[in-house]
Amino acid sequence: MCLGIPMKIVSIEGYNARCEARGVMREVSLFMLQDELITAGDYVMVHVGYALQKMTEQEARSSWELLDELLAYDPDVH
Repeated sequence: MCLGIPMKIVSIEGYNARCEARGVMREVSLFMLQDELITAGDYVMVHVGYALQKMTEQEARSSWELLDELLAYDPDVH
C-alpha cells in the first residue's frame, strides 16, 4: 500500500519545495508537477519525497482527518 501525505508548500526553489505538515518540514521534489502552476501556500500530496498532485486546502484537511482516524484506531478496543 502506498501512502501519500498532504503537505503545504512553504517555499519553492526550482523544482524543489520546502513543505510542512503538522510541524514537520521536508524537502519535496516538484519535478512531477512541472507542467502545473505551483506557488507557496499550495497543498500537494507527497509520497517518498515527490509531490504527486496539487490539492485544495479542503482536500488536504479531509485527508488528514482520515489519517487521524487510522492513527487513532486501536484493534484491541474493537
